[in-house]
Order: sequence, then structure tokens, then C-alpha cells
Amino acid sequence: MKKKNIIELTHCDVETYRKLDKIPVMVLCDNVRSMHNIGALFRTSDAFLIRKIILGGISGCPPHPEISKTALGAENSVEWSHVDSSLEEVVRLKSEGWKILVLEQTHGSMPLQFYKRNPAEKILLVVGNEVDGVDQRIVDEADLCLEIPQYGTKHSLNVSCSAAIALWQIVSSGW
Repeated sequence: MKKKNIIELTHCDVETYRKLDKIPVMVLCDNVRSMHNIGALFRTSDAFLIRKIILGGISGCPPHPEISKTALGAENSVEWSHVDSSLEEVVRLKSEGWKILVLEQTHGSMPLQFYKRNPAEKILLVVGNEVDGVDQRIVDEADLCLEIPQYGTKHSLNVSCSAAIALWQIVSSGW
């Protein structure tokens, strides 16, 4: 096998990408502190045609050099907005018919591999702060909590890694 070159890997330019139909999935970052995590979430969201990223609370926003370093330009292709209150945004989107999925370890959370997306549903995936996770008040609003099973000595993964794994499952299970 021969590796693909950059020309073979290029699907479209930013302008064309922004016009593509996106899947009905958005990501809400609840107080994600690391600009590198935010950048990685932009890059992942671009890869999976995620409709929008919502940056809540203290989550960093473009333009920022650390976001750009990991986003590699995806901060220009993926639609995004900032809200002061992640909780208020969750409540608002839930009232508009978005299904709220929280990526968090809870009593009664569903192992991620068993989640299957209904393609007709609009999904908001909420990911949380690197230390404290998703605010409990948002967990209380969730329609479902998803958990990535882990078997080693650590009980969590980096937020951008967790979000990438979850988005892959959410997106691929709905096709």
C-alpha cells in the first residue's frame, strides 16, 4: 500500500465545506479550559461534518494561536458560537427538540458502544471541564449519559480524545 498525498486527501476548500449539509449533531463544551482541546474538537468536528460547536462558559474561543495549532484551520470551517451559560443553552436547545447526550461517568450511564443514533434526531453532545467534568445541573437535564468503558488504572481520557471517540460512535451509528 502507498500512503495518500495531500492532494489525494483534500476533499474540499473551506468555502465548499461550509456549504455542505451537516449531520444534525452539535457539541457543547462546558467550561473546557485547554485551548489545545478546543482546537482538537474543531478538527474532529470538521472531520465528521458536525453542525456546530458551542463554547460555553470559560471555554476558549477562536481566534487563538493554541486553538489554531491543533485545529489546523478547522476553526474557520466549523460553525461555532459562545454562550456564557452552558446550562441555559442546554435548556434552550432541549426545548427546541434537541436530544441532550452528556459524555460523563454517572450511575446509570450507557456504555458508548451500545448507543445507536436515530438519524432523525437532533443531538447535542455535551463534554466537560478537564478536572470537574460536566456540571451536575447539565447532567440532570440530560436525556442520556454516555460513558466510554475503560480498563486500566486511569478513570478518564482527555476531553478531546473522549469527544472524538463519542462523535465517531454517534455519527457512524446513524448511517
